[in-house]
Amino acid sequence: MFTILAVIILVAAIFCVSTKRIMRAATALLFVLFGVAGIYFILDYTFLGATQISIYAGGITMMYIFAIHLVNKRTLQGLSERWSSKRSVVAAITSLIGLSTVVFILLKNKFIKETLSTATSSGELSMDIVGNTLMSPEKYGYVLPFEFISIFLLACIIGGLVILNINKKREEK
Repeated sequence: MFTILAVIILVAAIFCVSTKRIMRAATALLFVLFGVAGIYFILDYTFLGATQISIYAGGITMMYIFAIHLVNKRTLQGLSERWSSKRSVVAAITSLIGLSTVVFILLKNKFIKETLSTATSSGELSMDIVGNTLMSPEKYGYVLPFEFISIFLLACIIGGLVILNINKKREEK
C-alpha cells in the first residue's frame, strides 16, 4: 500500500509542477495531499491523517481554488513561462543548498538522534502531550503561531472579497 501511495504522490506532484493549466495543478495537489494522509493512516497516525485531510486537502486546496477563481481569466491566459536549461541548473543548485542546510542543522542539533531515542524509549507520544504542546502559550508552545495564521487567513479572505468586489464594480460599468 505504501508503494501505491508513493507512486500516486510522485506522479501527482510531477504533474502538479509540470502542467500549464492551473486547475489541473490544484487537482494534482489535492491528490498529493490525500496520498500523504494515506501514508499517515498506514503509519497509524490517525490524528495527523485526519488533520492532513481536513486542513490541507480540505481547507488549503479550497483556498487555492477560490483564489484561482478570483483572478481574472485574461490575466491567467497571458501567463506563459519558458523553462530554460539555465533555470534548471539554478533550481538544482538552490535545492541542493537548501537540502544540505536542513541536513546540517538537523545533524548539528542532534535532532534525529534525540527523536529516535525518545520514540524508542517511550514508544509513542500521547495525545495529551501533543495537545498541551500545541496549545501552550509558553516558550515552546504553538498557540501564538496558530493565532497569527488564523489572522493571516482572515486577512486573505477579506482581501479576496475586496478584490472580488472591485472586479464586480468594474464589470458593471
